[in-house]
Amino acid sequence: MSIVKINAITVPADSGDELATRFAARAGAVDGQDGFEGFELLRPTDDRAVWLVVTRWRDEAAFSAWADGAAFQRAHGSSGQDAPEGGRRGPVGMSAELWSYDVVDLPRS
Repeated sequence: MSIVKINAITVPADSGDELATRFAARAGAVDGQDGFEGFELLRPTDDRAVWLVVTRWRDEAAFSAWADGAAFQRAHGSSGQDAPEGGRRGPVGMSAELWSYDVVDLPRS
């Protein structure tokens, strides 16, 4: 059964484009991770300040292996790569919350 992880990131109104740019710069970075099934970045269409990063994984173990590994550190800029003049860029979001869901297989008639 697949699981879904949603990172709900509160972003100031003037920083949404920067968030999208940063995700675009590392598009596909997680694609080869064992158990990874999909990714979507959702931009609010109303006055909300919360963007959703939705990922789908084969199971909790696959997500945990990625989140605890070097690939996660690289994907989240912990090394300072891609930062201006070799420095570390600050976060775009003001806060973030990780939500976890199981995908429910509903019987079809």
